[in-house]
Amino acid sequence: MALEKKHKISILAGSIALTLAIHYGFVLEPIFGHTGWVHAIHGRFCYIPIAVAAVWFGLRGSLTVATVISVMVLPYIFSANRHSAGLSGEIVEIIFYYAIAILTGALIDRELLIRKKQEQTQLQLERTHKLSMVGQLAAGVAHEIKNPLASIKGAVEILVDKSTPAEDKTEFKDIAVKEIKRVDSTIGEFLDFARPKELKFEKVDMGSLVNAAARQLETQLEKSNIRIKTDLEDKIYISGDYEKIHQVLLNLILNAADASNHGGSIEINLKRMGDKSICLGVRDNGSGIEDAELQKVFDPFYTTKSSGTGLGLAVVKSIIEKHNGSIEIKSRLGEGTELNINLPVFGE
Repeated sequence: MALEKKHKISILAGSIALTLAIHYGFVLEPIFGHTGWVHAIHGRFCYIPIAVAAVWFGLRGSLTVATVISVMVLPYIFSANRHSAGLSGEIVEIIFYYAIAILTGALIDRELLIRKKQEQTQLQLERTHKLSMVGQLAAGVAHEIKNPLASIKGAVEILVDKSTPAEDKTEFKDIAVKEIKRVDSTIGEFLDFARPKELKFEKVDMGSLVNAAARQLETQLEKSNIRIKTDLEDKIYISGDYEKIHQVLLNLILNAADASNHGGSIEINLKRMGDKSICLGVRDNGSGIEDAELQKVFDPFYTTKSSGTGLGLAVVKSIIEKHNGSIEIKSRLGEGTELNINLPVFGE
């Protein structure tokens, strides 16, 4: 924890008092007597508070401490060193105090200035990045809801046309409802990315969660003749937000289904990784992803699909990191892709 300014000043005052006591011979001389090496140590100890002041307060602080020490040693100089040689040595020592103060203080000030500029540059980059993300977000929303809105507009125009047959009206009602759900889903993805909800942590049974997600999507995947295979260890618990982890798993399964060939399978594995973490893996048997593309899959708005926001895996990664976990992806062309999530076990 960083020291407050008043505490730093108190420490400096104490160190100045101690070094001056040593300089005046109140500490070492009673033990070792007045010898040359003892006197040399007296002067060198005064460098310490000057250097500390430079680190804490820069050039101004080091010069202030050097001045205080110089003024405080003047009585010692003129009382104990009447001869010119001794006086000259003490004056040289004072010059060294100021030299060290200027050197260390200037270096620290320069370092602080460089660091401040780096922080300002970083803040500017972050602001630029945020503005870029806002632009991409706005463009993404416009692009993704444009087509559904056009479909809804067309369906409504047909529905209000009195000459439209009743059976056609039923069909276009279904189209309108489907497209409204699509718009709602798209906006939901953007909101999850731009304004994620606060997590509600609880004890989560991962086996039950995986089985629930698999059952939820089973009927939908059967239409594409895709099967889900599970290999789950018993009694694996984490501390997490059930709904968010459920959302993560649904997203990974649907991504795997999109990548799988017709008649393929999705493998879900759940196992312990030692005593402190668990691993949840989702694997498809699709065509795989090239290495150059693999590095981009977690980037916001990146997608290889003809439709989609490109936010799914970015949201997944964000959720997992907020659970103090990690996610990694492996892929081989012609064999498929595997995503592995590592999370702390409950109680860790």
